[in-house]
Amino acid sequence: MSYEAYLGGDPVIVTAAVTGGVHGKEANPNIPETPQEIGCAAAAVEEAGAAVVHLHARKPNGERTFSTERFQAIDDAVREHTDDIIIQHSTGGTGAPDEDRHLPLRTDPPPEMTSLDMGPLNRYDHLTSENTRGLVDSLYDEMEERGIKPELEVFNDGHRNEVFGLLERRDLADPVYATLIFGPGTLTRPTPRNFLTAIEDLPDGTLFNTLGFGKHQLPFSSMGIVFGGHVRVGLEDNVYYRRGELAESNAQLVRRVVRLADELEREVASPAQAREILGL
Repeated sequence: MSYEAYLGGDPVIVTAAVTGGVHGKEANPNIPETPQEIGCAAAAVEEAGAAVVHLHARKPNGERTFSTERFQAIDDAVREHTDDIIIQHSTGGTGAPDEDRHLPLRTDPPPEMTSLDMGPLNRYDHLTSENTRGLVDSLYDEMEERGIKPELEVFNDGHRNEVFGLLERRDLADPVYATLIFGPGTLTRPTPRNFLTAIEDLPDGTLFNTLGFGKHQLPFSSMGIVFGGHVRVGLEDNVYYRRGELAESNAQLVRRVVRLADELEREVASPAQAREILGL
């Protein structure tokens, strides 16, 4: 994918990451947490133009959970409130046993997509999400068995190497889909030069999704659109609409990136178009 793809008018897929994997309502009271809240948020982002909804699950007390039952309740609510949006579960996490990381894959029906973190990353001062190759392979194998497309989450340059390694170990169906993540800490430093390096340093034929954390969400969405990629926005990645102003909703963030794509004359993909692009 490249500037030529932008010039060619390829549609852009918008993913909405509607609920935090780490933070919750303490960061922004508008973050949905219950199945009902998440279902309503999914309906709002679909109406705003998102084709994919990226989901985490939380217990009634707000704590993160990988429980199949909780993901099932969320999926049921999303399907009740939406028309056709693509459901994507998160399998990422910190300090959770490997067997728990498989639980989001086991809903009935399974999600059409799930995230697959490509390697270790630090969280806060004393936490590391390990994401060993053994775990990556076992998660991928179950995704393949259940007909789930992996969304490869690439947090840094080393993780791009791991994408090449996974392709050597496993036969991924085309097209490979990778989310390039930019921000602080273990993430790729958010600079335009690093963005260009990242999109040029992916396996041939890989589709890329662009994710900028916090204040980097808007400029990196812009670059993702202009360079023929896809974009992810939402309250998981950025709780603000503009500096000092909390976002009112996930839909507010989706509407802004849809307006941006429209101004740049790039069509926003419907869920049906997104399925065709991603080979779902």
